[in-house]
Amino acid sequence: MTAIKICGITRAEDALAAAHAGAHAIGLVFYAGSPRHVSATQGAVLMRVLPPFVSSVGLFVNAQAGEVARILAAARVDLLQFHGDETPAYCRQFGVPYLKALRVRPGMDLLQCARDYHDAKALLLDAFVEGTHGGTGATFDWALIPQKLPLPVILSGGLTPTNVSAAIRAVRPWAVDVSSGVEQAKGIKDAAKIAAFVTGVRNADV
Repeated sequence: MTAIKICGITRAEDALAAAHAGAHAIGLVFYAGSPRHVSATQGAVLMRVLPPFVSSVGLFVNAQAGEVARILAAARVDLLQFHGDETPAYCRQFGVPYLKALRVRPGMDLLQCARDYHDAKALLLDAFVEGTHGGTGATFDWALIPQKLPLPVILSGGLTPTNVSAAIRAVRPWAVDVSSGVEQAKGIKDAAKIAAFVTGVRNADV
């Protein structure tokens, strides 16, 4: 089955709704510029309500290394997700497995990116929208993804319960990542939309 991450969780009930629907991971946004931002204390509380075998992913955007270390001390997530201009050396310094998010646009050499971030657990591919770092609800041209990237692909960017089946059939990613596509408002998830999204993923995997 394609793995599922529900990102931008800010409430315990949404973390539990994601887990009960069958999500494999939740994303906690430790980036103050996001409307889905949570503090280290809030993140720790959300991680404590998760049942077994549901992973936590901490999202950062161009954070100072000391800030990442401070948050990890309070909320030790299972994976780090770097969504800015972080270098490979930066990403690997924390002793925690990481994902590198890339905002895809024409002319981008994803094969070279995979070589640069060769020790990442996966590349998270999102839509490029000028002036933002994700969470826009915009899709991108999935044909820009090379057939044989040497790292697992986590597909993001504008996924919804309506289009996730088609996205999986087109790309065959290791995982899909959704945030705004399962919300009733920014940072507030909709349990019915989460369940519909998971159903869409399972339908594509049949």
